[in-house]
Amino acid sequence: MAMEPGEHRDALADAIRLEGEAHRALLSGDDATAAARLREAAGRYRASWELAPPRSFGRLIGMLKALVIAGADTAEPAAYVRSVVEEQDASPPAWYALAIAGLATGDDDLARRAAAGMRPGLPAFARTADAVDALARGDRDAYAAAVGAIVADFEARDEHLTGVPIADTALMLERLAEPRGLAAHPGSALLPAGAR
Repeated sequence: MAMEPGEHRDALADAIRLEGEAHRALLSGDDATAAARLREAAGRYRASWELAPPRSFGRLIGMLKALVIAGADTAEPAAYVRSVVEEQDASPPAWYALAIAGLATGDDDLARRAAAGMRPGLPAFARTADAVDALARGDRDAYAAAVGAIVADFEARDEHLTGVPIADTALMLERLAEPRGLAAHPGSALLPAGAR
């Protein structure tokens, strides 16, 4: 099927809009609406990835992040990410997608490799890599420090991708930390009350 010009951008815009609706719902305590919108956003992120030019890895990050925050089953999406991202040619954003896939499925070796691959990227990637590596190692103190730094970074931002001030990276990491008994519950107005 031929790709229509701009079709992947439309899918990406839909994903960001739906994610913004979810973020507003999360901050207002409407978890059911938030979960539904996050699942829809994940679907649109995946559609955008499948239509986009190669190496548009941010869409895979968005897909997995939305599903983790929603509390959705991530086994198939994580396997999908592993099938489309080649480690030997991975960029920091590709490694970020693999890091989420690794943590979500309990593959701590992959998560630690991915954290190392994220570090040459943007400073925000390095902060997230610290948290990923700490979770994979089960280091409670290092994780708490790393997720605290992530929250502080979001609090200092003037703009947020969805237009909603929310520390969604920290929220995703907290969701991944909970079943490991490592959640740090950082206090911030940029996190839903239940996550603090």
